[in-house]
Amino acid sequence: MAQTRRDWLRSSLGMGGLLIAPSALLTSFEKERFNPRSLDPIVRLSSNENPYGPSKVVQDAIIKAFDHACRYPYEYSDQLALKLAKKHGVGAESIIITGGSTEGLKLTGLTFANNGGEIISAAPTFLAMMDYAKQWGASVNWVDVDESKGYNLNEIEKRIGVNTKLIFLCNPNNPTGTLIEKNALLDFCSTASQKAIIFSDEAYYDYIEDPDYPSMDALVRKGENVIVSKTFSKVYGLAGTRIGYLIAKPSIAAMIRKNLVAMSNVLAIAAADAALEDHDFYHFSLQKTKESKKRIYDLLNHLDLPYVPSSTNFVFFESKRDIRELGPELLKEGVRIGRPFPPFYDWCRISTGTDEEIDRFVNAMLKSYSA
Repeated sequence: MAQTRRDWLRSSLGMGGLLIAPSALLTSFEKERFNPRSLDPIVRLSSNENPYGPSKVVQDAIIKAFDHACRYPYEYSDQLALKLAKKHGVGAESIIITGGSTEGLKLTGLTFANNGGEIISAAPTFLAMMDYAKQWGASVNWVDVDESKGYNLNEIEKRIGVNTKLIFLCNPNNPTGTLIEKNALLDFCSTASQKAIIFSDEAYYDYIEDPDYPSMDALVRKGENVIVSKTFSKVYGLAGTRIGYLIAKPSIAAMIRKNLVAMSNVLAIAAADAALEDHDFYHFSLQKTKESKKRIYDLLNHLDLPYVPSSTNFVFFESKRDIRELGPELLKEGVRIGRPFPPFYDWCRISTGTDEEIDRFVNAMLKSYSA
C-alpha cells in the first residue's frame, strides 16, 4: 500500500536535518502543473528516470495525438526532425529520430563496427552500443576510467588503430557522473575524429551546469566525423515513450538511417514536440534534480561515504559494501538502486527522485549503515 502524505510527513521530521521539512514540499500550483505521482511501494532510484514527467502539457499533447494514431509516423517524424534541426543548427537530413536513444546507439554499432570492427570505450560506461555490436562481430577495446573516475583520453587516443571504427564517449558518463573538461573534449574529438568516428552520448547533457559547455553538435556542423546522441528520457521525463535522436553529417546519417528499425511512434513524437516547448517543466526538472542531489550529498557526507560530484541526475558513491549485498538489503526497505558496475562492486549509483523518494532512500541508508 502506498505511503500516505500524513505518514510521510510524520516520518520526515527530524533525523538531523537529513529529511526534508514540510516547506520543501511541492506547492499546489506545482502539483497541478507538473503532475507528480504518489509514492510507490518500491521507489525506483535505479534507472536515472525523471519521476516528475511527463508534464501536464505533454500529457495533453499525447491525448490529442490519439486522433492521429491510425497514421504511420513518417510525416510527424519529419516535422519533429525539422524542429530539432533548427535547435541544433543543422539540416533535417542530419537528424535521425529513433525509438529511444538506445536504438541510436545500437544502430550505430551495427552500422560501423560489425564483422570485426573495433569500438574503443571507457569502462565502466553505458553498454548498449557495445553489447549489441558484439553480437554482430565487433570487438571492444576497453579503457579503464582514471583514479577520479573520469575518462583517460590520452590512453584512448593511443589505442586508436587501423581497425578502430568508433570511439564511444558517454559524456557526462554513466555510471560515474563525470564530465570531460571542455577544452580537452574539443581537442580530443577534433583530432580523433580524423582517425575514427566519435560517438558522443549526451543523454545527460542538460544537467551540466556550465552554460558554456559545448555539445559535440558543434563538430557535426563543421562536417567532422562525429555522431551525437540525444534523448527525451531524462530531463523531459519521457523514458516510457521511447524517443530519442541522432545528429550527424548527412553522409554518416544516411548510412545509419538504412538500418533504422523502430523510428518511434505518433504519440511519442507528439510528446517530444510538446516537451521541447514546455520550458517551465524543463527548468523545474533541473531545479528538483539539483535539490535531490544536494540531499544525497548531505546523506553521504553524514555517513562518511565518498562520492563523485555529478553532472547528471544520479550520484556514484563508494558504498564500502558489496553492492550485490547492499542492493537486496535496500530493496527490503522499499528502495531499488542501480545495478553493479564491475569492477566497482563497492560503489553504488543512485538516481535522484522526488522529495518523498529520497526521504525513503535516506531512511533506508540510515537503517542499513547503523546496523
